[in-house]
Amino acid sequence: MVGPPGTGKTMLASRLANLLPPLSLTQGLEVAAIHSIAGLSRDSQQLRRRPFRAPHHSSSAASLVGGGSVPQPGEISLAHHGVLFLDELPEYSRVVLDNLREPLESGQVVISRASAKLTFPARFQLVAAMNPSPSGEVGSNSRDSPEQIRRYLARLSGPLLDRFDLSVEVSRLPAGSLSKPDTSGISSAEAGAQILRAQTVAIERQGYLNALISGHKLGPNLGISQSLLEFTERAINKLQLSVRAYHRILRVARTIADLESSAAVEKHHIAEALGYRAMDKLLSELARQVQ
Repeated sequence: MVGPPGTGKTMLASRLANLLPPLSLTQGLEVAAIHSIAGLSRDSQQLRRRPFRAPHHSSSAASLVGGGSVPQPGEISLAHHGVLFLDELPEYSRVVLDNLREPLESGQVVISRASAKLTFPARFQLVAAMNPSPSGEVGSNSRDSPEQIRRYLARLSGPLLDRFDLSVEVSRLPAGSLSKPDTSGISSAEAGAQILRAQTVAIERQGYLNALISGHKLGPNLGISQSLLEFTERAINKLQLSVRAYHRILRVARTIADLESSAAVEKHHIAEALGYRAMDKLLSELARQVQ
């Protein structure tokens, strides 16, 4: 989530774990075992609750990924089956953030020591929030030059940003919104029910969640026609996105279709998934400004 301070990015992230379906008993026991290794406890009321971890941006690589003379699970393993939230993303060390790249792909972290090689599970939902510039503003309200903004965003590596399925802009609310009751949208309970239905559909269709679909399976067997695959490929070439982004856009589109109870992925689902690339658009715009 990219947006100026005070727009609700942290609040939105903190609500996500409660929207996700409860853990199964097996998943709950996995999470409890990892926390026990780290010297943390989870009581019976927390057993089915998804973990939410929000480490500070001063965290070291060992505290985030795991390690130590006697290897301990890090924050990414403590967030297993739950949410890892990184606020003020560019303030983290780039080296620390790049350590997340492999676990995000494999769902586990391997720690090697002279005496042992340990593997901790790390299948987590990564959510991050950041300001669009050092001052927190862009456009006419920004006090930063394009070069200052470019250096600020350069703290994040391209390969890391490429691993985010969604990047969205969180704008300030229109004037008068805070003093008026909001009757639009749906409740948290309704949103949670939609997510559960979509996950159930995905598991019934392919046996696992859409996020785990391998690239070569993203095609007609999953309701994505050949013409839509070609449309998506043309779009990523025009936007100069990677092959990884191509697969992620298709997975997101499949999920959007599931949320709408649509058996087939339609063109507007692909278009919406392409629209969730705010960071790509922001970086392209800043690159033009610097030139």
